[in-house]
Amino acid sequence: QVHLVESGGDSVQSGGSLRLSCAASGHLVSTYSMGWFRQAPGKEREGVASVDADGNSAYADFAEGRFTISRDNAKNALFLQMNSLKPEDTAMYYCAAGPFYADYTAPTDFGSWGQGTQVTVSS
Repeated sequence: QVHLVESGGDSVQSGGSLRLSCAASGHLVSTYSMGWFRQAPGKEREGVASVDADGNSAYADFAEGRFTISRDNAKNALFLQMNSLKPEDTAMYYCAAGPFYADYTAPTDFGSWGQGTQVTVSS
């Protein structure tokens, strides 16, 4: 089982930026697909972005052009750069690791999850 710990969440104003980090331990994640998900109060969890072992990334429509997912296999880490943040981006953000075929559209394919980091965007 991969142990994941997110960090970097904060309270920012609309239009601001944040960089989320996810540190993995217990297993090298270089061969895993990795993803970011979020859940706002009263809403279902939704996929934000994912990156496979080859570095191919995919984004939800709301994230395209504003968010960038990246991985550093040497550091066993995953990142999410978020720019032009909006109040509707307010949510708990989770990092997840899964098999090679996993992507952000299917959170149930991811077997390892972090505890989350809170992002709050004020208008």
